[in-house]
Amino acid sequence: MTLEEMKKMKQEKGYSLAQLSDYSGVPLGTLQKIFSGETEHPRYATKQALEKALSYGAYHEDKKTKGVAESTVYTADRPKKQGEYTLEDYYTLPDDRRVELIDGVIYDMSAPTFVHQHILGDIFNTIKNFIKDKNGTCMPMLAPVDVRLDCDDRTMVQPDILILCDKSKICKWGIMGAPDFCLEIISESTRRKDYIKKLQKYTDAGVKEYWIIDPFRKVLVTYCWKDDYAPHIQPLEGKAGLALYNGELQIDLEEIASLIQDYPEGGRE
Repeated sequence: MTLEEMKKMKQEKGYSLAQLSDYSGVPLGTLQKIFSGETEHPRYATKQALEKALSYGAYHEDKKTKGVAESTVYTADRPKKQGEYTLEDYYTLPDDRRVELIDGVIYDMSAPTFVHQHILGDIFNTIKNFIKDKNGTCMPMLAPVDVRLDCDDRTMVQPDILILCDKSKICKWGIMGAPDFCLEIISESTRRKDYIKKLQKYTDAGVKEYWIIDPFRKVLVTYCWKDDYAPHIQPLEGKAGLALYNGELQIDLEEIASLIQDYPEGGRE
């Protein structure tokens, strides 16, 4: 189905973008970019979800005319609404569609930029080498690693970097429970999720320390809940130490700033 065909079918059915987002599970912001023409080539999995939602439109309308609330209809034929998804849905998604599941809501994750990956690699190597030199027992890991943060069936996240000290949480498929340290690098598409949603989830789950690197504001935001619940915000200057290692594990913030300066386009998505 082409984009023009989707637009025509959407218009014929009288769907708003918000309704189509509910039916398909595709984030509203993604739909706005697709239907405005900003995104010319949507991902295959996204197109599949839209085609399915538009094709089953008659099913939705038929249920409504019979007095059955659409939100109470649970069948294999009906795409679920955001907030209804579980790990069963998470595992049925195509392998090439990278998402996070948070409180039953599926968040699509766009491909990381060059700068994002370069910063990630540098920080991970620093952490890994420090732990190795100290003969440490904690394990640093890079995304994508599945983390069943709440140990329930409604949340599965993939921190950009994590440190896990309790190896009993390691499972064949990923990690069951909260890591000790999580780090996220902000992108335009993850800003709200990383600053608000994940912050609350990490706090509630028992993560000891959470770092946010914001390439757009050029700051590092850190939370260390064993010491203080207030965030610490600092520009990307000098170095910053992980509280998990009493400040001995130092990350070079100026090196991160230089990467952003050298490749400014890498901060955009």
